[in-house]
Amino acid sequence: MHRPEPPGRLVRFTRAERSIHHVTALLMLVCLLTAAVLYLPPLSTLVGRREMVKTVHVWCGFALPVPIVLGLLSRAFRTDLRRLNRFVPADWEWLRRGDRRAVRDGRGVLPVGKFNAGQKLNAAFTAGAILVMLGTGEIMTFPGPWEDRWRTGSTFVHDWLFLAVLAVTAGHLWEALRDREALTGMLTGRVDPGWAARHHASWADAARRSPDAAGRPTAAEANPQVDGAGAETGEAPAGPRGTPGERGPEFAKRPPRTS
Repeated sequence: MHRPEPPGRLVRFTRAERSIHHVTALLMLVCLLTAAVLYLPPLSTLVGRREMVKTVHVWCGFALPVPIVLGLLSRAFRTDLRRLNRFVPADWEWLRRGDRRAVRDGRGVLPVGKFNAGQKLNAAFTAGAILVMLGTGEIMTFPGPWEDRWRTGSTFVHDWLFLAVLAVTAGHLWEALRDREALTGMLTGRVDPGWAARHHASWADAARRSPDAAGRPTAAEANPQVDGAGAETGEAPAGPRGTPGERGPEFAKRPPRTS
């Protein structure tokens, strides 16, 4: 029986987004585990069945982009891809500052959007690694049409990139396990408002104002020229006459009975 979510929790990820993440993560872990069995002699001897392990590795590798491609059918997923692909001023500040995770009065000191700069860099690396692994893996799996230098280069890049992906994936898992609320958000789709205010202040403000804000970028994310202050404070945008809200000082100076 489905248990209702506690009241007040913010929607962070839709079911489609969570499914894309879980399937991609599962395929990536299978690829890493089978690669370790293929390349490390002690594991290869322990497990055996090298041809079967190789077949599983190849098919899971070719399937890696499938969940992401199918995910493009989801509007929320496409919106998050745009978020991940855009650096705003708060992201550069997040990278420069040593106190990037500091909290003041229950809020993060930086107006971070739905994803911080570290998460954006991790997503960019993962996407690039999948493409490179797919290309080099195709050459290694079907070597016939390729020259020796292509096959040798592909094997070299594939092997070393495996080590880089392994290190990044281990770091990602370590950070996820350290932050239980972030892990809960990816498992259930909802997060505690206090956690959101501490780690993603700008996004938390937008999510509180709108129940479907999980699928909409904040002002700073949608327009990198915005410094994020408006999104953090919730101030009304300037009207067509350059006034805050609906009317400004120019209206007050006009004679009575004029509009």
